[in-house]
Amino acid sequence: MAKAYETIADTLRAEIRAGRPVPGARLPSEDELSDRFGYSVPTVREGLRVLQSEGLIEKVHGRGSYVRAPRPRVRRTNARHQWEKDRARAPERVRLETGATEHDTGLDLGDLRFGAVYREIEAPRDLADAMGVEPGTPLVERSYRTRYERERVPFNLSTSYLVRADVEGNPDLLDADREPWPGGTWHQLATVGIEIDRVEERVTARPATSEEAAELGLPSGTGVLVLHKTCYDTGGRVVEMSHVVLPGDRTELLFTTPLERWRAE
Repeated sequence: MAKAYETIADTLRAEIRAGRPVPGARLPSEDELSDRFGYSVPTVREGLRVLQSEGLIEKVHGRGSYVRAPRPRVRRTNARHQWEKDRARAPERVRLETGATEHDTGLDLGDLRFGAVYREIEAPRDLADAMGVEPGTPLVERSYRTRYERERVPFNLSTSYLVRADVEGNPDLLDADREPWPGGTWHQLATVGIEIDRVEERVTARPATSEEAAELGLPSGTGVLVLHKTCYDTGGRVVEMSHVVLPGDRTELLFTTPLERWRAE
């Protein structure tokens, strides 16, 4: 049997998904909802907390709860890696037409706002071990934030690491003002003779930190997916590592694995 707060959440969820009330509309006050459902205000508050954790509503301090407008969903597939590799050798006009975010969201290039910050760091022990270099080795740390033009928050929080010695042969790869780079990281690496041979991805899930929740516009307690990606070159060397924090309320990871067919006996 459903608990009282679940009954409230189920009813309001169905109404929101049916478009009543519309995105941006203010929900009735907690006292009004208490009268409507016949439950206490704390019970109503618990039901609203469920909807907030699902990303359906947001609470504005001193003003009440509002229906959130649907945000663009992101679908990342493992097929994107071959697409990225093929695109790295495509003519510039082709590389300029679309990027990874457009590929994952279906949005047009003109719909997006892109930002990148580069800085040089000394490799800490964990990164050094993972990348097969000595601690203190100069790395290029690159932070990316891309958002839909109608949104104030980015699709994800992405940080990428390159060994500076690998890329310093092309000074443009040390300049954040050159971003967004047509063809992305894989084309950047191709300009210094590096070909990606394989990609390893590890995905974990956890609650968002307060800083992540604030930057991604997530209700407190919302889960995030953390994607740890390692790219190897054709010699088996790690040439890029990245960590991407993906909001759990609007991200889908799709993995398709082709299988060899049995041979007829």
